[in-house]
Parts: sequence; C-alpha cells; structure tokens
Amino acid sequence: MSSPRIWFITGSSTGFGRQLTELILQKGENVVATARRPSALDDLKATYPASRLLVVKLDVNNKEEIAAAFGQAQEAFGRLDVVVNNAAWGALGEVEASRDEDVRAMFETNVWGAANVTREAVRFFRDVNTPVGGRLLQISSMAGFASMPSWGFYSASKHAFEALTEGLVSEIDPAWNIKITIIEPGGFRTEGKEKVVFAPEHPAYSNPNLPVTQMRKHWDSFSPKGDAQKGVDAFYKIASLENPPLRVPLGKDSIAMLRKKIASLTADVDNYEYLSEDLEVDE
Repeated sequence: MSSPRIWFITGSSTGFGRQLTELILQKGENVVATARRPSALDDLKATYPASRLLVVKLDVNNKEEIAAAFGQAQEAFGRLDVVVNNAAWGALGEVEASRDEDVRAMFETNVWGAANVTREAVRFFRDVNTPVGGRLLQISSMAGFASMPSWGFYSASKHAFEALTEGLVSEIDPAWNIKITIIEPGGFRTEGKEKVVFAPEHPAYSNPNLPVTQMRKHWDSFSPKGDAQKGVDAFYKIASLENPPLRVPLGKDSIAMLRKKIASLTADVDNYEYLSEDLEVDE
C-alpha cells in the first residue's frame, strides 16, 4: 500500500486553499499549508497532529520565505508529491482607471510570487524527491485565457502566469517526471470576491449601458454559481489523473468563455490568413 501523499498549498487560509486543505486532511493525506496569517489555521492545527499538518507562514511576495517554506516541508516530510500554486488576488477596474500601485502589487503576487513558487516546486521535485517527480497545479482563472470588462490587468497577470507555465512545460526534461496542469476556474463562491480591490470609476466610462459600468453596478450583488467545495473536489481529481492535461477550464462559465474565444481566434486566423501569403524573403 502506498504512503499518503504530501501536499504543499499556498494561500491556505481562505477560499480554495482552505477548502482544499480540509479535503486533503479528510482523505487521510498530509498537508503543508502555507499562509500569510498562519493563525487562520489554528483550528486545523488543534484537530490534526503535526505528522499530518504543517502550517507555515508564507508571503509569496518574499522569495526567502518561499525557500524557507519548502525547506520546512523537506525537514518535516522529506518529500512533496503535489504543489498547489494558489495564492493570488484581484485589482479590477477600467484599464484607464486602474492605479499603478494596485496593479504592480497584484503582479508581484500573481506573477512573480507564483513564478518563484513554480521554480522552487520544480527544483524540489527534481533535486529532493526520491524518486524524482511530482505534480504542480497552477491555479489560474478563466480570465487567464480570455479577458472581460474591468478585468484587463487581472487577466494580464493570469495570462502571464499561464504563459510562463506553458514555457516551463516545454523546457523541463521528461525524465524529471513532473506533471503540470493549469486550472482555470470560473466563478466560485469563495472569500476571494470580498478581497477584490476596485479602482475609482473613470469619469469617461459613465455611460450606464457600457459592459464595464454594468460590471461595477452589479459586482456587490453578484453571486457566482460555482460551489467551491465541488471545485476543490475537482482539483483533487486532477491531481490524481495518471496523465493530466496542460489546461483544465473548470465550471460551465469557464468552458463557455474559452470556447467563445477559441471560436473568435479561429475565425480571425481563417479570415485573415491571406495576409500571410508570400511574406518569405525572395531568394
């Protein structure tokens, strides 16, 4: 009988991270749960022994803390089987209205923080695990594939996250046995909605019929249809697939958005392919 898997999760104090941590523990597997506020996990620490749950302080914006967290995981468990790169947040608003300081802070977490967790996970799977290998779940968003009104900069951060993941997948040696999947959730009911930072409305976008204006108007009353518990159940299933795909849109809204964009891209390629005729150097 194989030993229980060891999971490493960023952003474990709330939302998907918290619910996934609880699910894994309930299934008898072990977790390194990281969070900026470790005290948010005190109830779980009181329920599970240190042999099952290690809670570590981690702000993914701090590269030294990332290395230290993986070091503590190695000391406690000796290996990691699944890393869930989950910590992120959203700064929304019209592209013209979005404040540089909010956007830069968001990119620091969603791109650089996520990138540094990715690097450390790959290093750990290759250089620490015996035998080598592991699974990396990159928690993105449907906005990481297709943008929408008021989501321009957030989408840009998730597009960057997905692009660096695709690049990494094309680089790693198959002998390292590292399996990576980008998960693109649609709207799920988590605390993440309350953490969104909205930029002050730009005066040029006051037309009430604009989609971006409608987004602002209905944001507070908007209730996503996705059940977060069912979402993390899907995360768990993805981490257990023998041959996982590179990308999984999660939720009917995510699938619909991806299909719409793919159809639009395909139409543009087909309709304007003629512009690429005879562009080669004349020999």
